[in-house]
Amino acid sequence: MRKLPAGPLETLDSGCMQSVVSGTHGDLFSVLGAHTNPSGKGLVIRTFLPGASGVEVISRQNGKKVTTLRQIHPDGLFEKTLLNRKNRFDYFLRVAYDSEQVDMEDVYRFSSCLSEDDLYLFGEGTQERSFQWMGAHPRQIDGVDGVLFVVWAPSSRRVAVVGDFNHWDGRRHVMRPHPASGIWELFIPDLPQGSNYKYEIINVQGEVLALKSDPYARSMQHPPQTASMVQRDNSHQWGDGEWMARRSEADSHRQPVSIYEVHLGSWRRRWEEDGRYLSYRELADELIPYVVEMGFTHLQLMPISEYPFDGSWGYQPIGMYAPSIRFGTPAEFKYFADQCHQAGIGLMLDWVPGHFPTDEHGLGRFDGSCLYEHEDERQGFHPDWNTLIYNYGRGEVVSYLLSNAMYWIEEYHLDGLRVDAVASMLYLDYSREEGQWVPNEHGGRENLEAIELLRTVNSRLYFNHPGIMMTAEESTDWPGVSQSVDNGGLGFGYKWNMGWMNDTLSYMERDPIHRQYHHNEMTFGIAYAWSENFVLPLSHDEVVHGKRSLLHKMPGDEWQQFANLRAYLGFMWGHPGKKLLFMGGEFAQRSEWDHDGELEWHLLEYGPHRGMQSLVRDLNQMYISVPALYEQDCDGAGFEWVQVDNRQTSVFAWLRRGANGSSIALVVSNLTPTVHLDYRVGVPVPGYWAERLNTDAEGYGGSNVGNFGGRHALAESCDGQSCCLQVSLPPLATLIFELQNH
Repeated sequence: MRKLPAGPLETLDSGCMQSVVSGTHGDLFSVLGAHTNPSGKGLVIRTFLPGASGVEVISRQNGKKVTTLRQIHPDGLFEKTLLNRKNRFDYFLRVAYDSEQVDMEDVYRFSSCLSEDDLYLFGEGTQERSFQWMGAHPRQIDGVDGVLFVVWAPSSRRVAVVGDFNHWDGRRHVMRPHPASGIWELFIPDLPQGSNYKYEIINVQGEVLALKSDPYARSMQHPPQTASMVQRDNSHQWGDGEWMARRSEADSHRQPVSIYEVHLGSWRRRWEEDGRYLSYRELADELIPYVVEMGFTHLQLMPISEYPFDGSWGYQPIGMYAPSIRFGTPAEFKYFADQCHQAGIGLMLDWVPGHFPTDEHGLGRFDGSCLYEHEDERQGFHPDWNTLIYNYGRGEVVSYLLSNAMYWIEEYHLDGLRVDAVASMLYLDYSREEGQWVPNEHGGRENLEAIELLRTVNSRLYFNHPGIMMTAEESTDWPGVSQSVDNGGLGFGYKWNMGWMNDTLSYMERDPIHRQYHHNEMTFGIAYAWSENFVLPLSHDEVVHGKRSLLHKMPGDEWQQFANLRAYLGFMWGHPGKKLLFMGGEFAQRSEWDHDGELEWHLLEYGPHRGMQSLVRDLNQMYISVPALYEQDCDGAGFEWVQVDNRQTSVFAWLRRGANGSSIALVVSNLTPTVHLDYRVGVPVPGYWAERLNTDAEGYGGSNVGNFGGRHALAESCDGQSCCLQVSLPPLATLIFELQNH
């Protein structure tokens, strides 16, 4: 192709031309591509291709050359007026470089793909599926395959897509502005799967900012690299239709829920391969069968939304829409979720809408202004974690977070979200001294905008996906966390019972001789057990930062430590509330959890640890098979104290009832090392009460004091009940009986 000499400037003034070649022009769609000649005569085609020596316009209709463009600037600006054409037509460019000739699309010939309704709802804060068009999406426009990029950056003079496909040159792919909404878009043809990209933004002061990752990126590079990645593959064929149909009809409040909480990076590692993480597919092959074998009903993952710092455990996310590439691709995570469901396991995820890190490639001062966060540090900066707080009063931020919650449920078929650090969202003065926070419009400390966000997220998710579980980690006595929005609540399905966890662990850490003086720590939870729908959490937070492992919280010699922990887990599984146990707790890991390591699987070579694992497996299996232990978790009618004030012996006994009296269980915990033979405990009806579980069984590592499979009730009143059982109470143990043939 012959290089043409520079010709006369036909339609651009020098200032406009200079802004194009310098990359500072804010709306290249008004300059490049095909336009009606300002004189009204003909059609002007103009392109900017740095490094090109010549450009021809080729008709897509017949493949013939339409014209050769004239180079009007040595940096690669070309144009030509076609006097014999008035209307735009379908064309591509044939570009000559020093050593090659390339056919390419003109990115500035394509029209906008955005809906005005979407833009309006996004700004209003009611767009609950902005992930369907924000970010980078494969599209076909005018028969051409490519990727549509859309980003919100209202305080920008110019936004460009840069990546390995354009040498990270911000002059080459400047986006189309939509000034009223602050949205920018660009369709780039022929981008391959996995292309790395970021946004180059010039702020209102004319400064080029540090390159920004895409807030809606569906995948990102492996940290410490920070680019977003194009994902074109959306071909996963789901096989969980039966699970999804059952879920939509289920009421989890009346179902058994036993959750295994997992940090994917430290459940297992491949030490023979430099300690690498297991992939989502490897986890599907190893973790899911383990969860099934252990009898858990649900798997809950600590955050996997892409995060830059391993030490944050995922709680400082930067890629809210991107499953962490540490473990594989989005398609592989879909496979993992699908395999969970096909194995009968629910999958939930930690979700972090309360704050985000300050890394320069993230959301902070995204377009040079405080876009996602508050300008005022008293509202926009979190002193505990040195992170930024979302501006929940801005419609676009609400749409971003609402859509993100919907995204995980819809795109990955997740069964629920556990929302992290809800208390930090609810209170404007959270971790702040007087003068360090800004009251709300009524002068109060409640964050009204965050409250409204949580209510909106919960109500919209439950409306669209009945059967999911939305759970709050909320550590205060905020009322109505798990009450419906219509009834004035926050709309969660569940709340972590942090008070129960703190009280009962405090009790269990005491020497048994002192427990009689702290009896209420084990009973107080029932006083408010039905004020919310509770999950009883023994989570990762309880086994880090010097708090010791569950085993080493327990007092006494090694035998007593194991016995205490077994008794405590039996107490927990018999107590009203859904169950959650962090990985490693099921076999009594000795060390605190280490996110850089893996669980101490070698401990299963030793009997006491195998015994603990067997106990947790049997607890789950019994729990699922005894409706009295789960059907009325959220209803006080399903619980009755039998022995609540037996302080001297530190014995607790209570009844659990299933719906409509269909199942009755008796739970008895003896939390001292004293054996009680012929111990009398009241029951409401005669019959045979089978000993469904005894944490002191020899197979679990106990002393094997028991009741030979069960006891017949005696027709003698006891503990205010019409009948009684005469049982052997093992030391430091929990017994669970079920009435047979009722």
